[in-house]
Amino acid sequence: MDCYLVGGAVRDRLLGLEISERDWVVVGATAGQLERRGYKEVGRSFPVFLHPETHEEYALARRETKTAPGYRGFEVDFGPKVTLEEDLARRDLTINAMAEDAEGHVIDPYGGQRDIEQRTLRHVSPAFREDPVRILRAARFAARFHGLGFGLAPETLALMRAMVADGEVAALVPERVWQETARALAEDAPQRFFEILRECGALKVIFPEIDRLWGVPQPERWHPEIDTGVHVMMVLEQAARFSSKAEVRFAALTHDLGKGVTPKEYWPRHSGHEAASARLAGEICDRLGAPKRFRALAEQVARFHGVCHRAAELRPETLLKVLEALGAFREGGMLEDFLAACEADYRGRKGMTEHEYPAAEVFREAFRAASGVSGAELAAEGYEGARLGSELRRRRIAAIAGKL
Repeated sequence: MDCYLVGGAVRDRLLGLEISERDWVVVGATAGQLERRGYKEVGRSFPVFLHPETHEEYALARRETKTAPGYRGFEVDFGPKVTLEEDLARRDLTINAMAEDAEGHVIDPYGGQRDIEQRTLRHVSPAFREDPVRILRAARFAARFHGLGFGLAPETLALMRAMVADGEVAALVPERVWQETARALAEDAPQRFFEILRECGALKVIFPEIDRLWGVPQPERWHPEIDTGVHVMMVLEQAARFSSKAEVRFAALTHDLGKGVTPKEYWPRHSGHEAASARLAGEICDRLGAPKRFRALAEQVARFHGVCHRAAELRPETLLKVLEALGAFREGGMLEDFLAACEADYRGRKGMTEHEYPAAEVFREAFRAASGVSGAELAAEGYEGARLGSELRRRRIAAIAGKL
């Protein structure tokens, strides 16, 4: 029985990056042998075990045979005669298909070290096309390593396009699409994930609401970049500057979806796109099973981003209305996340990336002023029920007016 360090740990060490987790593959063993040594089985789809001391994951080497469409259409062999090279061959990209033995020697049968040097994301073998999830993973790694200069190999992009044409992407299950999307949103350059999906044609299948934004014009006075799809990618890039939260970046991505359904005769104006954007963002969340916090923030950013940009012109009543919609006065309110997404929208325009965004401070000042009015103090004064709520709003509006 031989154990090898595999995948991301080997890749990241060669890139000089911090190693966050270590995965191992076991060659020449059975599940029973590992269990007798104290390993605890945790894998559902295939045998994965936790080391009895380090609790790191050890998986039996496996080979796969494609039997049906989709990422579940495989027969898998976990027998002790499966070789390390066979196990590495089933992986997606060459930079993820390396191993390291007990002496620290790198085993690289598919050219991962070469592709690291050339900053290339390349598929390991034609078997890449057997699993549509690999399209999402390739796009996600493009987002992760964009800052290091990595790009997709032309032949890999061509293979991804062929997979889309063959209908493989349509076989993806929503849960897996969301899993990869959420992880991509957390990468350093999340916009690259969606750009790569668009280049290979998968975006139109998975996220048609986003794909149709390209080619939709906006008023040049406010959007020198004109194209809505270009604008949304710029906004997502800016969102990655202001927040590490995937839900903020998702809200930035979906804030203008309604522009994709504006009838052409009204272009480049998009009256009412805010409500349509909120509806479409909610539909994406429903379809993919996104957590509630993603939907809640995306819908509010879609509805109120234009209002936020005009903060200095707003009446105190309107400022309070937005603050209440964001749950700003409750624990877990969305105010700061909302402002981060709105600032990303403001800056995500040609020539505007380094501009200040004073609207955010207007909302913060309004929130601080309104927060100084205590419902508990009003209750102590004898207010209760509807009168308490009405008086609380009245005094908060007055406090905002006095501050601003």
